Amino acid sequence: MEALGGNGAFWGWNLPDIRSKKKRFQSKSKSSDSTAEATGAGGYRLPLKQAVTAASLALTGDTIAQLSDRWRKQKQSLSGSSDTSKDIMSSVVSHHDWLRALRMTSYGFLFYGPGSYAWYKCLDHYLPHQTAQNLMLKVLLNQIVLGPCVIAVVFAWNNLWLGKLSQLPNKYQKDALPTLFYGKTSFEAKCVLA
Repeated sequence: MEALGGNGAFWGWNLPDIRSKKKRFQSKSKSSDSTAEATGAGGYRLPLKQAVTAASLALTGDTIAQLSDRWRKQKQSLSGSSDTSKDIMSSVVSHHDWLRALRMTSYGFLFYGPGSYAWYKCLDHYLPHQTAQNLMLKVLLNQIVLGPCVIAVVFAWNNLWLGKLSQLPNKYQKDALPTLFYGKTSFEAKCVLA
């Protein structure tokens, strides 16, 4: 917002800046710090809000992907039937892969939520000024660094759950670039491009 005249300056308003870099009221008690030191926790806390948000978005996205895939397959196989929509809906809902949904939800909760939170905190630390140049640099770094990392971790997480860790290098070689560029595996990308 600073690039656009943050704090209302762009619009000609002169509002008091309520954002503060330091906490206004600091506790005189250091019990939480001493507890972290005593337990050896080092003060790390799971960013629960981000983890839950990422998990719910991963569950929603996977559910939509599963439903649309089954809907498309059922629609193709039942194209001549008169009662297609009823058959499609019952088949689509009854064949949901809950283990796959759990895999994606746990990935969002354990990895993507906390990882993206740490990533964006790091970007904000090293690129604190809200300028157009910093915004473009953050977007570029997301595409060059975060995107491949997310793909690598989600492939590893899925292969670990499926018991196929030995096939992981082949999965990276075959599907990493198509997933990065098109958001689909190589097989799905070939179908889209054909």
